[in-house]
Amino acid sequence: MSETVVGERGMVVAPHRAAAEAGAEILRAGGNAIEAMIGAAATIAVVYPHLNGLGGDAFWLIAEPGRPPRAIDASGAAGSFATRERYEKKGYHRVPKRGVDAALTVAGAVSGWGLAAGIAGALGGRFPRVDLLSDAISRARDGTPTSPSLYRATGQYLAELAPVPGFASHFLAAGKAPPQGTLLKQPPLADTLDHLARAGFDDFYKGDVASEISADLEAVRAPVTREDLRKHEARLMKPLVVELTDATIFNTPPPTQGLASLVLLGLFDRLGVKRGESFEHIHGLLEAAKYAYALRNAEAANADGDVSEFLERSWLDARVQAIDMRHAGLFSLATEPGDTVWLGAIDQRGLAVSFIQSLFYSFGSGVVLPRTGIVWQNRGFSFSLDPKADNALEPGKKPFHTLNPPLARFRDGRTLCYGTSGGDWQPLVQAEVFTRYARFGMTPGDALDAPRFILSTKPDRPRGEVTMEGRFDPDVIRALANAGHDIRVAVEPYVHSMGHAGVLVRRADGRFLGAADPRSDGAAISA
Repeated sequence: MSETVVGERGMVVAPHRAAAEAGAEILRAGGNAIEAMIGAAATIAVVYPHLNGLGGDAFWLIAEPGRPPRAIDASGAAGSFATRERYEKKGYHRVPKRGVDAALTVAGAVSGWGLAAGIAGALGGRFPRVDLLSDAISRARDGTPTSPSLYRATGQYLAELAPVPGFASHFLAAGKAPPQGTLLKQPPLADTLDHLARAGFDDFYKGDVASEISADLEAVRAPVTREDLRKHEARLMKPLVVELTDATIFNTPPPTQGLASLVLLGLFDRLGVKRGESFEHIHGLLEAAKYAYALRNAEAANADGDVSEFLERSWLDARVQAIDMRHAGLFSLATEPGDTVWLGAIDQRGLAVSFIQSLFYSFGSGVVLPRTGIVWQNRGFSFSLDPKADNALEPGKKPFHTLNPPLARFRDGRTLCYGTSGGDWQPLVQAEVFTRYARFGMTPGDALDAPRFILSTKPDRPRGEVTMEGRFDPDVIRALANAGHDIRVAVEPYVHSMGHAGVLVRRADGRFLGAADPRSDGAAISA
């Protein structure tokens, strides 16, 4: 079960309790929500190293009361040696998931911490970096108990990751996954965080840390160079916006799939579904998701273009007419799982942050850099080696991201931060959580506890396969099957791959409500 936590002075939600507590402690000490998120992001990089870290990417939505939200793109581009010719000479037909050749993009997460810290300072934040990172540094140096999630992931991917440079010495004990509760110490990562705390986040790209990173990447012949690190910087973006009946929802533009998340909710809002957990609720979300994913794929390469036309009332009004509320439509788009962390923070003043940080797959490429203790991502797996593809691999080009951190403002004065892990399934899981809370009156805890469903592509199933947790009303499952959906009911009551979500609300009266996913090791912590 997921408990709804109530607070008065701010709140942080994270999929690991230690990260939520680190952020909440910063709020208690007078820090703002951005500072709390930097502290929480650093801690969760230490305690959840399989899902995110300094070697990954991140995206931010920052909403100051009374002002339009700002977005941060802290994602990296393909390295100088990440050419199609390189992979073709090695006999690859597609970019590999694991290993040195999967570690092909610059890690952008730390640049986002730096840009966010600048915004925090402009808003009155004065917390020293050393204090923001102190919890993460001590947990990396002194050790943190292996979480259930880390233990599961290490065992699940052991065979494919054990041969990858640096992985076994960093994460395995005598060649095996350390049991749950085993103390994981990461001294090189502690030293890296400590150096960044003193020298500044930019040192990751232009200073001593950059030298250590590039030396390790060069030693294993990865495609990313010192010059690639030096040229990287996080950037501010204008968020995408969709207007619903009672709320305005914000999300990040391409290269993320924020467009899909907003289109999905925009279409569902127009279906006029009145009852939650009904056939109409689930069928409506599934059919809206099919249109949203198709549009996302068509626009995935439009990283610098304007996609706001797809969020206009007229476009959504026209598109929703094509949704058949009695029969399942076709679905043939490829879907991939993904592991990440979503966190939210809102302070007493109402400054709100929706944040997502990731290595893409569990442990990313699997490459662990010995000098710094950094696990490098495999986000470049999204690239294609087909030169005619929209997402064709090129040095300096950013891959498509499943990451997207949503945030909502309601007409009644509420602010909602919410999000989830789950790769391609993020928009659908987000929509399930949002509609249960915002449309059908569930508490944040109940909205996260409720059973979930995901939509996947199967070659022999033209309408896709709908996997449902085993707690749905059997009559609803039968109605979905009768409408043409191919249904698979999971044995487990809570399926971890269906996302580690979170919900955080600041009401108009200044009170806070929050909850963390029962599928995670997380918590909502009040300041």
